[in-house]
Amino acid sequence: MNSILYLEDGTVFMGKAIGKKGITVGELVFNTSMTGYQEILTDPSYSGQIINMCYPYIGNYGIDYKVGQSDKIQAKGIVVKNRYNDTSHYLSEDSFENFLLKNDIVGISGVDTRSVTKKIRSRGTMKSVICSENESIYEIRKLLNSYSYRNLVEQVSIKDIEHIDGSGPKVAVLDFGAKKNIIRNLKKRKCDITIFPYNSDYNSIMSINPDGILLPNGPGDPKDMLDILPTIKDIINSGIPVFGICFGHQILCLALGGDTYKMKFGHRGGNHGVYDVDMDKAFITSQNHGYAVRESSLNKEDIVVTHINLNDNTVEGIRHKKLPVFSVQFHPEGCPGPTDTAYLFDKFLKYMTLVK
Repeated sequence: MNSILYLEDGTVFMGKAIGKKGITVGELVFNTSMTGYQEILTDPSYSGQIINMCYPYIGNYGIDYKVGQSDKIQAKGIVVKNRYNDTSHYLSEDSFENFLLKNDIVGISGVDTRSVTKKIRSRGTMKSVICSENESIYEIRKLLNSYSYRNLVEQVSIKDIEHIDGSGPKVAVLDFGAKKNIIRNLKKRKCDITIFPYNSDYNSIMSINPDGILLPNGPGDPKDMLDILPTIKDIINSGIPVFGICFGHQILCLALGGDTYKMKFGHRGGNHGVYDVDMDKAFITSQNHGYAVRESSLNKEDIVVTHINLNDNTVEGIRHKKLPVFSVQFHPEGCPGPTDTAYLFDKFLKYMTLVK
């Protein structure tokens, strides 16, 4: 069945329908990763987005349900050059096509994804529609204009407190859309984990007497979450170690008086070079964000920039000079090395031990 990818600027790409036959709308972004399509699709940070995969062969190693970053596909749709269903991996449990169908996800294949990526890089991220139905351009345009991707954290956060037993430090996780790999890294270090809804109040979080608080990844604009900044400020001033990742890094910087801005097309992929100033060492990192912290907005009397992006010099990490607070913009749990940046979880553990 034929399908189209319609971009906000009026560009149309023709292709073949994959997954659910229908229509979907979202913010069009691109990801440069060569592997990890399942992890990317199930990452809650992609809520509200249609993902254009730069790597041309998607689906060739199938689906292993144990590696998902959440319990379902979070993205609104997917654009690929070639869709493969003849899987060739011993851990594969399902085909890529069935995975899309089971999650009611609309996709399109046979698209020149390099051309789409070049379009995004020149024009910036934009709203788009994938349609395999007989809809007019007028109806597609109407749907596109009505779409809004605000307050996405509310959609992906848990509704009730969850607890995972552990013999180590007590860690409170404020769920903005935390990837399962973040929780797996805490479990690996035997942490006793309590996951709170994103809008939990300070007293509720402190009721478990946490040894540390983790602010994880999540989707959308951090400035949509200004209502929770008083809670984050109270957490910072409590003296308890705080570790922020991606969206959590942005929220932390906002609470510290900094500012964030929307990037032209963001960083999404597994090959982003980052320089660790403290270690005087560069790392290849996994990234997924469309917003960044404005370095000039940070109070340099209290805050040190610890990590810098080697491509565009954007802020990739900070630490507080007086409080046990630090954060990174990239994903240490997605360390493509495959363990290059996992040291940051050990650093968090060390902070909790020292303060305790």
